[in-house]
Amino acid sequence: MKKIRSIEDIQAISPAVKHVLTLFSGGLDSSYLLEVLKEIDAKVTALVVDLGDGIDRENLELITNHYGVDLQIIDAQQEFVEHSIVSAIQAQALYLGDYPVSSSLSRPIIISKAIEVAQQLQCDAIIHTANQSQNSLRRLNGAIEASGYQGYYGSPYEYSALSREDKANALFHSGLVGFKSRSVSGDANLWCREFESGVLDDPEGFTLSESLFSWSQWQPQQQLDKHQIKIGFRKGYPVTINDLPINLREMIAFINNHVGAYEIGRYIGFDHLDDDEKVLEVREAPAALILMKAYKLLETATLPTDVLKAKAMQNEMWTQEAVEGRWGSTLQCASYAFIAHTAESISGSVLFKLSRGNALATAIVADKAKYLRDRDRWEVDTAKLRSQRTLVIPSPAVSRSCNSEATSNGYR
Repeated sequence: MKKIRSIEDIQAISPAVKHVLTLFSGGLDSSYLLEVLKEIDAKVTALVVDLGDGIDRENLELITNHYGVDLQIIDAQQEFVEHSIVSAIQAQALYLGDYPVSSSLSRPIIISKAIEVAQQLQCDAIIHTANQSQNSLRRLNGAIEASGYQGYYGSPYEYSALSREDKANALFHSGLVGFKSRSVSGDANLWCREFESGVLDDPEGFTLSESLFSWSQWQPQQQLDKHQIKIGFRKGYPVTINDLPINLREMIAFINNHVGAYEIGRYIGFDHLDDDEKVLEVREAPAALILMKAYKLLETATLPTDVLKAKAMQNEMWTQEAVEGRWGSTLQCASYAFIAHTAESISGSVLFKLSRGNALATAIVADKAKYLRDRDRWEVDTAKLRSQRTLVIPSPAVSRSCNSEATSNGYR
């Protein structure tokens, strides 16, 4: 058995490992893991996979230097966009139709990079910090298992459940301050910022501080001229803002900063755990909201209704596999083949009018559109076309003859 599930497991494997790779963010959980790992006689490398949240190298180095571990930072933003986000837009990847999935999209990229580094450094173990109340536990473990990695792997927090206060106190006594003021656990990338735990533990009474939000705050100085934005697509891929070509990675950042400035893109909802317990999560994702809404409008304007109904089922299947960490499964690949085929037909643009907390489409221009542009004219033309038929009315003489014949044959 090579799965790490507790702090005791780390101590047990200590004699067998020479080099440990740990996934690192600089947050409470991953920093406390370094506190645990200082007790074993093995080299430790802390890996940060940059997915666009903004890396504070100075703070990360302060923590890793404190424990004498190596720090590696890998920029995987473009791969994240191409591998995960484009698919998520086309698949309308919303959890139960409620909010954009996010960490589900990032885990395959993070583990792919971790496997590469572990192989390069000949690491005997890959350790992360997900716990039983986080779906990332099965997503990360599942991705490592699918990779064929032969070393030890897993999270000591699966069975060793420590409170946030206990971890913060331990770090404080170790000489690292600042963790006691952190009231939630977060996960962020260029697509979405999400928060859970701490003050969000109890759905029946929680505090939603404005300080949580970076993009979706009311910021008039960041708002757009004419308070509108036009998003252009070509063959299912977002390519323009206000008719100007732009890289998708830059487009996402632009929308987050400038559409988010209208307090657009906030979500509150529940995620489910292994035995269907529900946990509260808060998110902000302005770009996800705008890009998926624009795509949905264009595909509805373009695709036949029966295809849209079938695609809705494929969207749900693709998203379900992502949420469960089954990237690359037969079901997900088959679903995406359908989705990608329909995406070839999606070209055009959507213009949004922006106001506080709302983005309303005011112009939808689709190539090969099925929508009517002049409904009254269509009514007149269609009525005229369909009325061109002959109504056969039998003459009275023919009618009497038919009735007489029926009577003579015994019919009444």
